[in-house]
Amino acid sequence: MTVKQGWNGRFYEDFEVGDVYHHPLGRTVTSTDNSWFTLLTQNTAAVHFDHHYASQTEFGRPLVNSTFTLSLVTGQTVTDISQNVMANLSWDEIRLPNPVFEGDTIYSQSEVLDKRESKSRDNVGIVTVKTSGFNQDGVVVITFKRSVMVYKRGKAPSITRLGPKD
Repeated sequence: MTVKQGWNGRFYEDFEVGDVYHHPLGRTVTSTDNSWFTLLTQNTAAVHFDHHYASQTEFGRPLVNSTFTLSLVTGQTVTDISQNVMANLSWDEIRLPNPVFEGDTIYSQSEVLDKRESKSRDNVGIVTVKTSGFNQDGVVVITFKRSVMVYKRGKAPSITRLGPKD
């Protein structure tokens, strides 16, 4: 039997300015996701968890907590952008042009805007991407720029992956 190594994410050397990554996983947002995230973050805005209240707003239904949307879309990018991250450095220019509703399925993609060597660490580089999240209809619901400090190939801590013993 031959063991094949799985996808381990990109290292600094793998990023090229202008590359676009269509992140592979979509995620349908549930009412439970929205309520739990809102409660966990102590957000008291009734528009996120009170269906009766939300029915009286211009949207007519609950809005998904915008920080959930930011977290979800950031999470969707990890496999392509930050699997080998040393640190997140910033989220900038976060825009929420359209609402997310319970039942929407969110997808995302990122474009590499910039990459440079770290001035303070020789084992990492800094990569900046612009990420867009969109719903099942292709409507953009969030955009942001994100900068991450990414390990160079051969410089990341090793991950031990154990298999069955013979």
